Amino acid sequence: MSARSTDTKQIRVVVTRKMPAAVEAEIASRYDALFNKTDVALAPDQLKQVLQQADIVMTTVTDRWSEEIFNTPGIRARLLCNVGVGVNHINVAAAKRAGMTISNTPDVVTDDTADIAIALMLMTMRRLGEGERHVRTGVWGGLRPTFMLGRTLRGKTLGIVGYGRIGRAVARQAAAAFDMKIIYHAPRDPRIDDPATAGPAGAERVDSLETLLARADVVSLHCPATPETRHLMNARTLALMPAHAYLVNTARGDVVDEAALTSALKERKIAGAGLDVYEFEPSVTAELMELENVVLLPHLGSATIETRTNMGMRALANLDSFVADGTVTDLV
Repeated sequence: MSARSTDTKQIRVVVTRKMPAAVEAEIASRYDALFNKTDVALAPDQLKQVLQQADIVMTTVTDRWSEEIFNTPGIRARLLCNVGVGVNHINVAAAKRAGMTISNTPDVVTDDTADIAIALMLMTMRRLGEGERHVRTGVWGGLRPTFMLGRTLRGKTLGIVGYGRIGRAVARQAAAAFDMKIIYHAPRDPRIDDPATAGPAGAERVDSLETLLARADVVSLHCPATPETRHLMNARTLALMPAHAYLVNTARGDVVDEAALTSALKERKIAGAGLDVYEFEPSVTAELMELENVVLLPHLGSATIETRTNMGMRALANLDSFVADGTVTDLV
């Protein structure tokens, strides 16, 4: 597929979820574009039709690309252009067997997702969600010296599981703003020491997850969703955390066993949790919603106008490159 030999207006691009207006306008100006105006996630049969009708598909984490979908006969699409970093919603092996290239959008989500992780730490430790709900009930009776006391972040030990771009950004913010001591557990990777994206100088690598969990006042998850990390936080690992500790997850939902987390929170085996992602997303374990010591956000990690626009434009840049010469910068 090459722009040198093909009029790009003859290339059908299907965008499966609504994108920021600036992104949709750019796509429509260059390609024969079809947009999901309802902004409702497509069903498996609809995704199969998309693969048969499109040359290129722009997709998001809400689409579940199973092996069955890629076994659809008569697949026309050659590029699956993911707007997001994680691709655990895509059966990558099946897509490649079907002759498809996959791209993603790294780098552009880092700072805003790190902000949400810090916000969840503040909300859980300072009981901000609980306090806001209390005010809305109309029963607040004014300041009392011992009412709704939380804990400060300052000087606490932050344990980061996964030390990629976002994990290191969280570490920098936590150390600079709250003087937190940073420990992290991750595979050894030379990119961790890249001066352009390095974490704070005093960060300490620990060799085992168990050691990190035992030492941290706050545990923040930033590891990818893989078969090895599924239910990384389970009844056994949650039990290793001190009773005063908090868990924050802005990574992927299935890294946490929600049933085990619910039990740990109900039994006060840990002090609290802040979640932006869920094991059965968009469904949330019902018992979690009944607990005051957990903060629940609707997957807002990258949800700023600036970042979502940049994600769409990064995906479009990969799309343009693929049309031009068959390559993508952000190859999965």
